[in-house]
Amino acid sequence: MEWLSAENVVAVGTALLGIVASGVMVWYERRVPRRKRIGYRVQMDNPIGDDVRSGRANRRLGLFDEVPGMSDATLVLLRIENDGSQSIADNDYTGRELHGLTAVFTDRTIRGVSVTQPVGTDHLMDHFTPAAGLGYDGNTLRIPRVPLNPRDHFKLLVLLSGGDVGCPIRLIGGIRDGEVHPNRSATPDDKAPLFSRASRLITIMLTVCVVTLAAIVVLRDDSPPPIGCARGTLTVTGSTAFAPVVEEVAKKYARDCEGAQVTVDPHGSTAGVRELEATGLAAKNGSPAVVALSDGPKPSDMPQLRENRIAVSVFAIVVNNGVRLKNLSTADVRRLYRGEITNWKQLGGPDLAVHLVSRDANSGTRQVFQRRVLKRGEIANSSVDCVHKDDPTAPVIRCELDSTDQVLTQVAELPGAIGYSELTLASGAKGLHTLDLDGHPPSVDAIEQGTSDYPYREIEYAYTYGRPPADSLASSFLTYLSRGNGQDVIRTHGHIPCWTPEGLKLCA
Repeated sequence: MEWLSAENVVAVGTALLGIVASGVMVWYERRVPRRKRIGYRVQMDNPIGDDVRSGRANRRLGLFDEVPGMSDATLVLLRIENDGSQSIADNDYTGRELHGLTAVFTDRTIRGVSVTQPVGTDHLMDHFTPAAGLGYDGNTLRIPRVPLNPRDHFKLLVLLSGGDVGCPIRLIGGIRDGEVHPNRSATPDDKAPLFSRASRLITIMLTVCVVTLAAIVVLRDDSPPPIGCARGTLTVTGSTAFAPVVEEVAKKYARDCEGAQVTVDPHGSTAGVRELEATGLAAKNGSPAVVALSDGPKPSDMPQLRENRIAVSVFAIVVNNGVRLKNLSTADVRRLYRGEITNWKQLGGPDLAVHLVSRDANSGTRQVFQRRVLKRGEIANSSVDCVHKDDPTAPVIRCELDSTDQVLTQVAELPGAIGYSELTLASGAKGLHTLDLDGHPPSVDAIEQGTSDYPYREIEYAYTYGRPPADSLASSFLTYLSRGNGQDVIRTHGHIPCWTPEGLKLCA
């Protein structure tokens, strides 16, 4: 089913994970941090003696130099804080001793202690008395049962001797329904983090979920879905000039519509239309699964064929790069194709023999050229290889080839050659260039904007035998080609879609 696609499953799963993460974060912040917690951190641990064991030079003056036993002295600033969300009272300390907490300075001896507290917490000082348990012995400092509101803290500046900087410092004690734990070291003015580490991890997880979901939405293919996908097989034949468009559209349709197989088999416009008629006459069940593309309208003796106007195609006359002409009049083109011009110097070009490289009789590109430019048919074929004249009586060498690609290749390789092609294919070919007609360049933009009278253009038709069923692959594919995503492909290949405001006028 469509809603069970991999993208939707990932998106829904990510959204659910984000919701769960949000719920866990709310629960954690409302429940877990409400435990009573005392944190401690060492904000300073500096030598004030000779510090010989650390290998660092030290200079002292005054008291630091006069008091005995200061050669290995260190100074420690210990911060103790309530970093939970509940207040801590004096009876929340669980030890049996008079004091509440014990600070142990490993391998060092306490020489003196000074208690400090931030502004606005002078009431804390009343608890730091010997009667309340304040005192020290050896490496152990006894700290009274100090009540602390959330975010309250105090600091102990301790003078020690013996040991060395960095020796372990531990705070020992118990809190009812809570804990005593070390915090990360920080500068003296740092505050405890607003959120716990677990809370921050959950927040990061939620952010990743939201970003992932947003990426899925942004990066997924938002192309409009095809109009009425259909399954089955379909053969598209006819025009070789329009074949690159149909081949690309067929691939897109197959990707968008599962179960559809579209085969593109171009043989020329006339051959494709005749094949469609023959297949339709032989079919016993209505319209066959065949579509024929034609560069121009079908012959009048095929009433069963139903037309669909797809695009306006622009064609171009091409010459070998050795012919340095850029523009020809329509009259000169007609003289060329009547065999009246045999050498390019007759038109002001180089001294090169004219070689007419044409398409076979099944070509819609040829029919458009004869109908729109020559206003008549071309002279007879006089060469098989386009180089040697097989008919000595022919005024000029003329050959016929089966496809647009063959024409472009031959014109590019043969000096003095002239031919015709669909414009986009001609513009990308090397060794040749396009010609203006009566000063009008072969320009899709100019034609679409209505500013050009360039004559070599025609409507591209798609024919079916009768009206195919609405739910058939032929009907669906034609709608996709003319009105759906196929319009972008048509424009990319240098054609004007009929189902655009400008195209409707040109295709009328």
